[in-house]
Amino acid sequence: MKNVQTILKTGISTALVTLMTLSTHAAESAAEKMDAADVAKLPGVVLTQKLADGLPASIKASGTLKVATDLTPPISFHDDEGKLVGIDADIAAALGVILGLDVQMTDVGAGAAIVPAILSKRFDMTISGINDDVELEKQVDVIDYMYDATTIMTIKDNRLGIKSMEDLCGKKVAVPVGTFQGKMVEAASAKCKAPIDIMAIPKMPDVLQAVRTGRADATVNGYATSVYTTEHQTGNGKGLQALPEIRLAVGYLGMLTAKDNPELRDTVVAALQQMVDSGAYETIMKKWSLGPLAVKTVKVNDAASMPAE
Repeated sequence: MKNVQTILKTGISTALVTLMTLSTHAAESAAEKMDAADVAKLPGVVLTQKLADGLPASIKASGTLKVATDLTPPISFHDDEGKLVGIDADIAAALGVILGLDVQMTDVGAGAAIVPAILSKRFDMTISGINDDVELEKQVDVIDYMYDATTIMTIKDNRLGIKSMEDLCGKKVAVPVGTFQGKMVEAASAKCKAPIDIMAIPKMPDVLQAVRTGRADATVNGYATSVYTTEHQTGNGKGLQALPEIRLAVGYLGMLTAKDNPELRDTVVAALQQMVDSGAYETIMKKWSLGPLAVKTVKVNDAASMPAE
């Protein structure tokens, strides 16, 4: 997913936040009201007045929760009719039911716009596939609502029988230039008797095309998008196969709220935990083929607990 630790560091200036926010407005989509008809049928997705009463006064007064997102299927993306769908859309709609709010979700157009969306106070929160890390937590509060991971992608039917990183030894593996996944493959190659032939390619679509055409035997890529697009044979996953049993470099994806808005943070955490306990959250995760990335407990600013890779 999106990692912003190189975008925003501790001590970022207000001017920089403003500049980044303004620069992304042109790419924004219009705010879209989330349809709760389907999620309202799930257990635990009911108006919970005790939680609604804990919302900040400004949100209770407006009756609207303004949420920023950006697009990474199946976390958040547009369907063929242009409707915003995915895990985030379903969770946002469920939160609206539980808290008695209309939820307006806006695709801000780029991962780089997610943190400024909160720091500039244009949105109440973000629900987006953004990686939690300790640097991010210095800027905003991060509600860790699902896991993220890395997996291996091969040509469809996995003709070489790849089952682990060790199986990549001696094979051609394509990776995007300068990425975390590229570093993972380099580290794996250093442990091989027959080193991995690493093909560093600038753009991810070209990486996947290299695997698709047989120029590379495999690639290492984000778990969520890899599993969803290959299982459904859609978008860049056509002709490829992800290996969902392989989950490497596990970390969190987080929702963001402002540091000075603990009421909203704590209310959202409680509403999410209600969804987890009732089974509604797991149903949503399985609907989008990401059951293995479901959390059992919703935590806040918990990146430091994850193993270093």
